[in-house]
Amino acid sequence: MERTEERGSTPGRMPLNAGDTGYGSVRGSVLSSSVAASESSPLLIPEGEPEPGAVHRWKPLSREQLEAAAGGPGWRKVRCYMVLLFWLAWLAMLAISIAIVVMSPRPDVTPLRWWQKTQFYQLQPDSEGPGGVQALCEQLPYFRSLGFGALILAGLFDKEASPLNVTGERLKTVAEIQHLLTESNRAGLKVVLDFCEQEVAGNRRLNLSATHTLRFWLEQGVAGFAICDTDAAYSEKTLVEWRGVFKEFSTEEDKERILVVKQTSEVLRPLNNITLVDVVMRSILPSSRHLLSANEVADAIETHLQTREDIIWPSWTVGGQVSRDLKKLLLVLMMTLPGSPAVRYDEDLDQTQNVSMKVGWSHGEATEPDTSTDREKTKRLAVALFTSLSRSRGREEALLYGSFTFLPFNSSTNSSSSSSSNSTPASPSSPPILAFLRSWGCVHFLILLNVGPEMNRLDPAWAPSLPVAGVFVTSTEMDRLGSMTLDKLELRPHEAIVIKLFKAGSYS
Repeated sequence: MERTEERGSTPGRMPLNAGDTGYGSVRGSVLSSSVAASESSPLLIPEGEPEPGAVHRWKPLSREQLEAAAGGPGWRKVRCYMVLLFWLAWLAMLAISIAIVVMSPRPDVTPLRWWQKTQFYQLQPDSEGPGGVQALCEQLPYFRSLGFGALILAGLFDKEASPLNVTGERLKTVAEIQHLLTESNRAGLKVVLDFCEQEVAGNRRLNLSATHTLRFWLEQGVAGFAICDTDAAYSEKTLVEWRGVFKEFSTEEDKERILVVKQTSEVLRPLNNITLVDVVMRSILPSSRHLLSANEVADAIETHLQTREDIIWPSWTVGGQVSRDLKKLLLVLMMTLPGSPAVRYDEDLDQTQNVSMKVGWSHGEATEPDTSTDREKTKRLAVALFTSLSRSRGREEALLYGSFTFLPFNSSTNSSSSSSSNSTPASPSSPPILAFLRSWGCVHFLILLNVGPEMNRLDPAWAPSLPVAGVFVTSTEMDRLGSMTLDKLELRPHEAIVIKLFKAGSYS
């Protein structure tokens, strides 16, 4: 009895004679053969007696023990050397990266002026139809949404371009033009007045009148003036005087006043001081009273692509008369050439039919009867095509100020490639495919023009240095989307395509 109380009084111990299995004990015969079978063995080992096979708990090593285990005090030097080597290697890689970036060839970015980045829209308000200036003012926000940045207004003045000689029944007062200028500036559009074929220079009296006219309209907010290369004002003496007047109003970079010269002859009469002219407007097609054929259009385009003059910033307009089939092709060409496009009034881009504009300005297009449904479809397609080209030109450096490379095609190469590709061979009289490249760094845009009335397939060996893969940017029918390869591309009749090229497996 005393033995039982003695063991029960010790905390943390279990009585050896607790034979009940529910108490948590096992029979002694299982644990040890030296203990009687009637006794139970304890599950808890006394504190003073370590359990056989127990894991020894290690104490933390001291500093001396760590240094001895790591190889002695020399380990500190090795560690310092390794840290130093790491930082030296990191600095070396940083220096090499900077050297690669600095020494890599980069395109030379030239800051562009506002007229070099803008798109001109040529309008000629007429007094014979309804609407007039007020209806034109209502369309100004719409023109701005299309991507136009400046308007070139023609036909506002009589023989002598003084501020009060305004033509048209609905343009009797200067106040209407002043209202148009105010609304244009409010819509974010600049206005250039067309003085072409106006008697604004020639003698002392007219020179003084021209200076007065310039000052008057510049005070109203006009952004510049346009003249023809055949005008008397196109002389170095007169332009020097005009440039002096422009400088008085060109206080800010985005408010610089410009002079546009319309080139009507094949070769522009040179000036000793080329800085007197800001923009030279050239026509892609020669002027004619009849519709130009596909071969005539192809010859004119190829001539301009091969003989480009970059002395003065160019601006491109269509010029001659073409069929409706070639109208969209010429728009793609004009919007992708280096320079500022100058789109003439196009009824397909007109938001309403109430504004009176001369239809003859619509790229020289011959009017063709069609139903209202076809007409509406044509208008939607024209707006979608122009918007696509305008946005691409605005966000892509290659189309805005990239380099230009003409890629010549010839009929013999095209015919042989077409026959070898089991496609319809081009006839000997069919014009060749015209192509050029706009590049900026590693970004390349390929513009393909099939002026002829037949389908053509590209020759894979035509330009082996070009990347084969690409993605469609836009096309004349707005029906080409997604990725493509040049070796499988077929151009439909009178089709123009803009392609962004990239290397296989990557997008630029």
